[in-house]
Amino acid sequence: MFFLVYVVCRMSTCEPRDWDIPVSYTAQNTFNPIRNVVETMHIEENPQLEVIRLTVGDPTVFGNLPPSEECVRALCDAIKSGKNNGYKPAYGCKEARNAVAKYSSTPEYIVDAEDVVLASGCSGAIEIALSALVDRGYNILIPRPGFSLYKCICGSRGIEARSYKLFPENGWEADLDGMASLIDERTKLIVVVNPSNPCGSVYKREHLEEILNIAEKYRVPVLCDEVYAHVTFGKEPFHSMGSLTKNVPVLVVGGIAKRFLVPGWRIGWIVIHDRNNSFGFKIRQALRRLCQVIVGPCSVIQAALPTILSDCPTQFFEKTLNLMKKTSNIFYESLSLLSELYPVRSQGAMYMLIGIKVDRLHNVKDDVDFTQKLMAEQSVLFCQQRVFNAPTFFALSSHVPWKSRESLARGSRSFVVIIERTL
Repeated sequence: MFFLVYVVCRMSTCEPRDWDIPVSYTAQNTFNPIRNVVETMHIEENPQLEVIRLTVGDPTVFGNLPPSEECVRALCDAIKSGKNNGYKPAYGCKEARNAVAKYSSTPEYIVDAEDVVLASGCSGAIEIALSALVDRGYNILIPRPGFSLYKCICGSRGIEARSYKLFPENGWEADLDGMASLIDERTKLIVVVNPSNPCGSVYKREHLEEILNIAEKYRVPVLCDEVYAHVTFGKEPFHSMGSLTKNVPVLVVGGIAKRFLVPGWRIGWIVIHDRNNSFGFKIRQALRRLCQVIVGPCSVIQAALPTILSDCPTQFFEKTLNLMKKTSNIFYESLSLLSELYPVRSQGAMYMLIGIKVDRLHNVKDDVDFTQKLMAEQSVLFCQQRVFNAPTFFALSSHVPWKSRESLARGSRSFVVIIERTL
């Protein structure tokens, strides 16, 4: 009997076994195509040419667009004061939330600190907003082409992302009929990105109001991604969707990453626009509770935020926009001369989309093949638009530095070289 118990013990508890640790559902279904492309792409460039990288919308990578002195000074003061080294409320301290409310208010509608929730970057704000409003098994509507983070978050949460089409020939305006046709009883949210990443479009007031009309008809709230708010250099002025709504509850997400040129500082926000209290107390509480997962954004940046949002001089913004406009226009005008390409003029943000007429080219299969040839032969790297759910398009960023007119010319001439070889 003793021997039998000993054997059972050895077999059941004492003998080492192989590890079998499963991966979680969330991890298995989390995939960000932009980060995957940027971090895993390994294409050998032409060693005889300096690489020109026109991929990620990060204005800091080239060193030509530093933050304003006022922003840097505000951060230094917040650190040196010694008062901001501890925890603050998870959804943001009142001084910082009040600054965002003042920054976000318009003559049409005033918001206050109670309408603001702070997050770790705009991406953190997006995740909190989706988590508060959408459960597994439901769906949201997102633009195509569109920022890939929405599909990334939906995939990890078991949420269906339904894509409504944007028309390049109409400045990337939304297919309104197509949008409405996607809505059913399980639709929880319509996502609008304006100014658009990656399209570079800036919507007219009338078009935003048409989207709001659809949302009101079907009683679906709107999440408007305005991280590129005021980053416009075309003929269309920026209109915040939150300022236009009358009856539709709207969550506006934004942050300081793009306009203030500090994406690594990681502070963003959700601003609640809810004229008729349709969200109610429960949604506001849900947003605040979800902030407790990471115990709030950086305390030092929160302390500097009121100065950042109020003290940046107009000249600082003008310099950035002038550079983006100049670069975008040069590429648009030069690439428009090539019948094999279809550039869509950018009105803002940090990208411009360029269509490829693959049927006119030999030995080019698709946008991926085209961009790989550009890198291998001309050392010019672009982002394939399949990561934004727009095959046959690719994106160039409009914040790149040009050390000379010759390097700018090479950037646009590289297309001509590749196209001539594939005709």
